[in-house]
Amino acid sequence: MSLLQVSELGKSFGGVRAVDAIGFEIAAGELLALIGPNGAGKSTTFNMVGGQLQADTGSIRLDGHELRGLKPREIWRRGVGRTFQIAETFSSLTVVENVQMALLSADHKLYSMWRAAARHKRDEALDLLDQVGMKAQADRPAGVLAYGDVKRVELAVAIANQPKLLLMDEPTAGMTPEERNKLMALTKKLVIERRMAVLFTEHSMDVVFAYADRMIVLARGRLIAQGKPAEIRADPQVQQVYFGSGATFEKPVAEAVQ
Repeated sequence: MSLLQVSELGKSFGGVRAVDAIGFEIAAGELLALIGPNGAGKSTTFNMVGGQLQADTGSIRLDGHELRGLKPREIWRRGVGRTFQIAETFSSLTVVENVQMALLSADHKLYSMWRAAARHKRDEALDLLDQVGMKAQADRPAGVLAYGDVKRVELAVAIANQPKLLLMDEPTAGMTPEERNKLMALTKKLVIERRMAVLFTEHSMDVVFAYADRMIVLARGRLIAQGKPAEIRADPQVQQVYFGSGATFEKPVAEAVQ
């Protein structure tokens, strides 16, 4: 049974139909990649699911509950986490305090000073950091971390609320090939262990084809293909959209779509 069900989702800006009645589903324990060329409607779709944009039409149901019309905070409370293209952490706090801040929010608690975070569920925060391979750096300031490590901390923050669905916007942007593979392998591991669904956008096609269980492809606001990576790789319409010819994804795809 699907965890997330999106149907007839649409959004217009003025006279431009940015997303045109698309639909897709995601099951628990599945990584679904949302791809397409520039202007395809990926960001609009992604932000409608997360509540940053309100859909004009359609339905977004998580575990049978409608999300359309809810604010991002309310959607987060329903079990939807998110990471961003540019990692967002508090650089002045330590690594573990960043995760403790997320746990404070998940527990509906307010704080007036950073010390409140420092006292809150440190053991649980350390456990989350252990899951992403950052426990050894727990007491370092987040501002001195390498970028790949910041993305790991952001992942720990994102799962602090125990989300059913995690939205990842360009999760490997700005990372080296080695960092990209490490982060996505870690994400895949967490998805399996937690039975969590992930919807992610990504420009690096090597990452998409290596780690996505299924893919959906948008072009000019419409869904043109969906299926497993091998099916998408062989789809003539997808090849035409990306390359404007009969070229295949067997070439270095990450270079082809830059």
